[in-house]
Parts: sequence; C-alpha cells; structure tokens
Amino acid sequence: MPTALRRPLPPLNALRAFEATARHLSFSKAAEELHVTPAALSHQIRGLEDLLGLKLFHRRARSIELTEPARLIYPGVHTGFEAIRGAMERLGLGRDDRILVVSSTPGFTAKWLVPRLYRFLGGHPDIETRISASVGYANLASDGVDVGIRLSPGVHPDLYVEKLSDEWLLPLCSPRLLNGERPLRSPQDLAQFPLIQVDLPGLVPTWGDWARLAGIEGVDTTHGLRLNVADHALDAASEGMGVVLAYKMVAARDIARKRLVSPFGPEMLLPGRAYYFVCARGREKRAPVKAFRDWVFAEMEETHASLKDALAGSDARSDPAGVTPVGQAMGIGTGASRRSGRQRRAARPAAEGERA
Repeated sequence: MPTALRRPLPPLNALRAFEATARHLSFSKAAEELHVTPAALSHQIRGLEDLLGLKLFHRRARSIELTEPARLIYPGVHTGFEAIRGAMERLGLGRDDRILVVSSTPGFTAKWLVPRLYRFLGGHPDIETRISASVGYANLASDGVDVGIRLSPGVHPDLYVEKLSDEWLLPLCSPRLLNGERPLRSPQDLAQFPLIQVDLPGLVPTWGDWARLAGIEGVDTTHGLRLNVADHALDAASEGMGVVLAYKMVAARDIARKRLVSPFGPEMLLPGRAYYFVCARGREKRAPVKAFRDWVFAEMEETHASLKDALAGSDARSDPAGVTPVGQAMGIGTGASRRSGRQRRAARPAAEGERA
C-alpha cells in the first residue's frame, strides 16, 4: 500500500537537463553536453519547475545559482545519474574490447586522420576501428564513442584530456599560381586572385584578419568562392581556383605532397583553441585507447617534422635568391638591398615573429 502513495517521478529528460545544468551552472554548457539548443533546455527546466511547483535556479545577468530546493535535490539526482553511467560503463566493459570508436571533425578526419589510419590498422590488426566525423562534440557518455580529437579550448572537466597540437592558419594555393601569367609572389598580388572563403564554426580568423596582420591594403578580402567544409576548400585551392586561408594541420598532407604551397606568410596561430585528445576518465588505460593515443601523438610529431621540411622547401622554390616569402612580403631581399643595415635588422625580427 505505501508504494501507491509514492510521488511519480518527473520525466527523465527533464531531470537530466536539471542535473547537467546544476553541475555546470550554465545553460549553454549543459545544452552542449546534451546536444540540445539552450532554448530547448530552458523549456525542459521550466517544465520541471512547473511540475514540482518550485523554482530551481536564480537567473542572474551573467550567471545562474541553485535555489535551496535545488540544492536539496541535486545530490540525489546527480548520484542517480552517476549510478546509471556506472552501470553503462560496466556494460561497456563486457563488450568486444577490440572495438575502438573515434570521433573528430569532418575536415580533420578526411585530410589528416583517414589518410594516415592505415598505419594504425596495420600495427593493430586486432582492433576494429570505427571513425565518426561530426562538427559537434560527441557525447562520450552516451554516443558510444571511445576517443575524440577535438579542436577546442581544452576545457572538458569530466574527461581525460591531453593537448595534441596547436593549429595555425596560412595562405595556400596550387603551385601553378606561383609561375602563371600573373605570378603570385607577394600578399599585394592577392588583389588579382580569387580568395577562397571557408565558413567554419566558432571564432575563426578571416582573410580580413590575416590582411591586417600582414599589413596590406587594397585587397578585397570579402569576395571569392565560399565553402563550409575545410577539405572542400583545400581541394578547390589545389585545383587552382584561388588562394585559401587554411588550417595548417588539416592541409599538412597536401603541403607535403606539393599539391599546395604557401606562397608567403605570415601564419596565424588559431587563438583560444587547439587539438586535444579526449576520452572518458579511466578509459585512457583501456588497451585500444592507449594504443590509439600513442599512435596519434607519434603521427602528429611526424606531421610537424614533415611540415617544417615542406614549408622550408616551398620558401626556397618561390624565392631563388634565398629570401623567404615572408621576407619578400616585408620588403626584405634584393629589392631592399638599398635599405640601411639598421632598417633590415629592424624588419627581420618582425617577420620571424609573425611566422611563430
């Protein structure tokens, strides 16, 4: 009889929304974790508040706080979901331990990960590897994903996180553009070439940002072919359609194979974000995850070494006199020999700093 008087539980999705919001103290972070919009998450929270007849959050101008009723119920709700997650983890331990599911962005997957993956598969034929390309972050607790390679700020408090690499943006084009009827030799020459625009999520530097860094004027940085997938933009550039401001690590293979060259600098460090290896805490010791982690870090180290050689070679090809394209852009070299030694010494450190 007592069980008939028990209060029915609220909808599980509403409790999940409350638990994630209370844990992050952020509607946007909770919505990102649950793969819903902030508006949908707020709707679930308000529905729960109406059902309980209680206010759960104090909504401030720039933050939220738990109310006293919310503080009272949060520990039990959080413990309940942790118990469910633990049960799912135990279930996962019983699955075929040869399976490894890896998630990363479409451009990085297509241009960096997949072309190198044969080496991992050859070294670990016992691991059944599955690749999931997604613009959004995979939920490692519910999406069946073991490992993520994320271009992010690196703040993932519930995950095991290791920084894999920084990322840079630099101008790239087909080698044909360097020696065509209108050769591309300096940043000012961009006024004569289509600029390939890549519309990527997040705050990504644009051609306008690059032009300001390079100190050039008179180039319309808003025109040109627009694409929303990084690897499509690289393919367009390699076919001679124009010059693209591209992610260096994503383009690494095309640069190494001389399908793309960097006609001049500077390079721009992507601010606030880098590539991170992530997995659920405790899962980094699982044999397939550790094997993949060791492999992907070794591959990235090799990528940096090959890029250094390839870009040095690109500089030498585009400047027979031995002056780097960045130096040309800054006015250093044969045409600048009339400058005083003091002027040249003042210009060189600036060029080197821009290529950081």
